[in-house]
Amino acid sequence: MELRGMPVVNALNDKLKQDILSLSKQGVVPTLAIVRVGEKADDLAYERSATKRFSSVGAAIKIVELPLDVTQQQLEDTIIKLNEDKSVNGIMVFRPIAKHLDENRIKQIISLEKDVDCMSFLGCAGVFIGDKNIYPPCTPKAVVELIDYYGIDVCGKKVVIVGRSLVVGKPLAMLLISKNATVTICHTKTLDLPSECKRADILIAAAGQAKMITSDYVKEGQIVIDVGINMLGDSMCGDVDYENVSKIVESVTPVPGGIGTVTTSVLLKHTVESTLKSLKNKA
Repeated sequence: MELRGMPVVNALNDKLKQDILSLSKQGVVPTLAIVRVGEKADDLAYERSATKRFSSVGAAIKIVELPLDVTQQQLEDTIIKLNEDKSVNGIMVFRPIAKHLDENRIKQIISLEKDVDCMSFLGCAGVFIGDKNIYPPCTPKAVVELIDYYGIDVCGKKVVIVGRSLVVGKPLAMLLISKNATVTICHTKTLDLPSECKRADILIAAAGQAKMITSDYVKEGQIVIDVGINMLGDSMCGDVDYENVSKIVESVTPVPGGIGTVTTSVLLKHTVESTLKSLKNKA
């Protein structure tokens, strides 16, 4: 079975449209500020995708484009202004930022209430202690949304995540542990990685290496979720060798058309939730 992302997106959007309609009657448009330093192709592609997704349901994106030679102070001033801007409900900063900039400073000053992609130190801490008021990083949350939509029961199941980043692997482990999964985090240095992967009921690939999960890593009956987005020439592929793995396992997500499709809808969901919370706090 192919676990495609669009049905998940449609279900999320149907619910969000109701919330956005309710907000519009109050004269409020959920608005996300995207801060971009320079013009990296993958940042621009994500920006276009997010803008299209937001506009399709009546939400808005404010693009804050900064030159590649922006100073640390200019970047910090930009974030502080967005923190204080009452028309902005969420802030996302494209990462990694330019090497001459201190990303940790931005993690310290970005508003926790508007941190819809979990960049801040406080946001990361909240995910690890299970604070339900925190917005988890959008990609791990997209994995959870897909799991929930397809009715995949993770309770008591052995989940192996290949990838240990703070953006995907580690927060995803925390989200799945909160759903009573038994989680193992592996990485490219794990000894006998194929054997570890074969032990999983659910295998999640998030290592950032094209087609590294081959047929040697999987077994019949497994569910495989591919978080990777890689370019091989002009073609996009995941961390899973889809053509061969799909012949063995029970179900698998495609790339493109899988988790990446859901991520921008999660970003939209978090922005709408942030908008609703801000109105509630004003009441």
